Amino acid sequence: MVFASMKDILEDLRKDLNLYASPQKAEFLKRFFKTGKGQYGEGDIFLGVQVPVSRKIVRKYANIPLDNILNLLRSKIHEERLIALLIMVEKAKRSDDSGKEILFKKYLENTLYINNWDLVDLSADKIVGSYLFEKPKDILYSLAVSENLWERRIAILATFDFIKKGFYEDTLKLAKILLNDRHDLIHKVVGWMLREIGKRCSQEVLEKFLLANYKKMPRTMLRYAIERLPEDLRLQYLTGEK
Repeated sequence: MVFASMKDILEDLRKDLNLYASPQKAEFLKRFFKTGKGQYGEGDIFLGVQVPVSRKIVRKYANIPLDNILNLLRSKIHEERLIALLIMVEKAKRSDDSGKEILFKKYLENTLYINNWDLVDLSADKIVGSYLFEKPKDILYSLAVSENLWERRIAILATFDFIKKGFYEDTLKLAKILLNDRHDLIHKVVGWMLREIGKRCSQEVLEKFLLANYKKMPRTMLRYAIERLPEDLRLQYLTGEK
């Protein structure tokens, strides 16, 4: 697909996106992603486009230049930011280490716009985790103590890439740092990553972490972490009898 300019690319992409806009779905998404005053997604704007449709648009525009992607990532519209991140994910899959590094750096320079849980969850492991897998991971520990909720979520979610490759040490260390986090969205993602360790790597490792920490864990984090354990074992953790 040939475009005359950056403006043309973004105009065409936005036209395609707006073809699928739904005011009814937009209202639902505004509530689902907590966009009310004082909520974590306050002020976010939705068109009401579903993720499978966004992925179709991503396939059409997957080869647009990075400058265009970053312009889209800084949009006020949620679905435009999502499409930008999904294109970055596709580029990361096809890039060599140098290309992955550029995407990694641009991603972390723009965390202000990666500002809801779906945006993080669909991108952090594939851009941040994938790049860092065989590299020093100090940046994840810095992100884990950030005042920015989404940077903390990026830190732990990035390790999903490691878990899928059979490595979990950094996940456990970051989970320990985030054990007393104040936000429910961190409780959920830490519990999810712990559950994935038990599912993909070792139930023994998961249980060792739980035995040391479950009485201090927020209830939501614990529930997520033990979700795949046998019923009798789950009850022991929930009742404090383990």
